[in-house]
Amino acid sequence: MKKNTIVGLGLAIAVFAGQALAAQGNAAAGKAKSESCAGCHGEDGNASAPIFPKLAGQHASYLSKQLHEFKSQKRVDQAVMNAMAESLSDADIADISSWFSQQKIKPEQAEKTELGQKIYRSGLASKNIPACAACHGPKGEGNPTSVYPTLGGQYSSYIAKALHDYKAGERNSDPNEIMRGIANRLGDEEINAVSDYVSGLQ
Repeated sequence: MKKNTIVGLGLAIAVFAGQALAAQGNAAAGKAKSESCAGCHGEDGNASAPIFPKLAGQHASYLSKQLHEFKSQKRVDQAVMNAMAESLSDADIADISSWFSQQKIKPEQAEKTELGQKIYRSGLASKNIPACAACHGPKGEGNPTSVYPTLGGQYSSYIAKALHDYKAGERNSDPNEIMRGIANRLGDEEINAVSDYVSGLQ
């Protein structure tokens, strides 16, 4: 089989998988089912504390993928989210994901440093770091088909935590270790700068 055919087949499978995980949910049902999520993530998905991620406006495909991975323990978060997701059915996950995806994220007023902008817009060629915008979009809007998350408006401290977790190997559900590879090449100053920058995108 030719290399191009293999690559094409792999991309098609990835797209199909993303679409399958994002099975159309019922947002109204998801609102009721998400009551147990509100304590950490807020009733409308805008978490009140920056240690928890905002879920409002996040792509349903990404939310669904994360919940499935928490349920299967492919992604582990001190057992809190694993326990929360364990009892969820596929329909529950689709409904909850649909509800939060339809809510509006409350933007952050974050500092947009020159370093953060450079990393996000252009990457760092000297460290073989690609532009974050290539996958996450010019405004941090992500890509629902490829299951790349929305980052714009997210808490800066949460984005930084995610990057540190990838760097430490504590978060390892990224396909082909893409985020782990990038985070490993970022220093603390660079992580803080790009986290601040992307948090302020709208």
